[in-house]
Amino acid sequence: MRVLLKHLALLACPVLAFGAAAAHARQQALPAKVFSEVGIDQHLNELLPLELTFRDEEGRIVPLDRYFHSKPVIISLVYYRCPMLCTQVLNGMVETFNIISLTAGNQFDVVTLSIDPAETSELAAKKKAEYITTYKREGVQNGWHFLTGDSTSIAKVAGALGFKFVYDEETKLFAHASGIMIATPEGRIARYLYGIEYPAKDLTFSLMEASKEKIGSPVEKLQLLCYAYDPKAGKYSLVIANVFRAAGVVTILLLGGFMYVNFRRDRRNRQEVAKSEVSGH
Repeated sequence: MRVLLKHLALLACPVLAFGAAAAHARQQALPAKVFSEVGIDQHLNELLPLELTFRDEEGRIVPLDRYFHSKPVIISLVYYRCPMLCTQVLNGMVETFNIISLTAGNQFDVVTLSIDPAETSELAAKKKAEYITTYKREGVQNGWHFLTGDSTSIAKVAGALGFKFVYDEETKLFAHASGIMIATPEGRIARYLYGIEYPAKDLTFSLMEASKEKIGSPVEKLQLLCYAYDPKAGKYSLVIANVFRAAGVVTILLLGGFMYVNFRRDRRNRQEVAKSEVSGH
């Protein structure tokens, strides 16, 4: 078995290398602007522009500093009409929220801000109602806030967070990356969590550290690179996942071929042994 696994490991390496090359080629085919201008840079310890005002889900004009007082704040930048990735980010958040012992509105607050200045408070309210229903805790409606704003204010907050996005005129959609940010009660950026899944242990630790005004260390961006926006198709694709899915299929085929070759060889050896025994008689 160990020999078999060793052979499979050696066989899988060129498969993954080929898959990575294919993914890179696919990325190169997409508009360069998307890959040069989209991403999430880590601006640890930067103070957010808390003086800016936005509209909450009830249409009220509120300053951002309203949500920064005694608790750490989780920040997510999405847009409410997003066809795919934003929903995955929000789903990942609420799934982890339902696991951890800390509760929004009690030990931390959540601010979700739309990056689309055309979106309204009505859309924000609809999105909030959807996720408050999914978030099965009492009182969370006072801890998770869905905001909208003008393009200037959105750009300033996104710039402070290092959240870079691009609007595609052809599809009327935004190309953006996936991740959430944790800020201290004072409004300084303490930690980044990339991707669409946020392990309960990591999020809990991040919130506890941020609650003490502690700034975390830079984290690996690997999950961020898994996502690419295809403006021609009007959707996001999980590039790395597709690579590994393809690699898995090829590995199965290689395993079958390896077993077949060994079976043929063993059978041939048995036949040769049988022939030698007959000759010996």
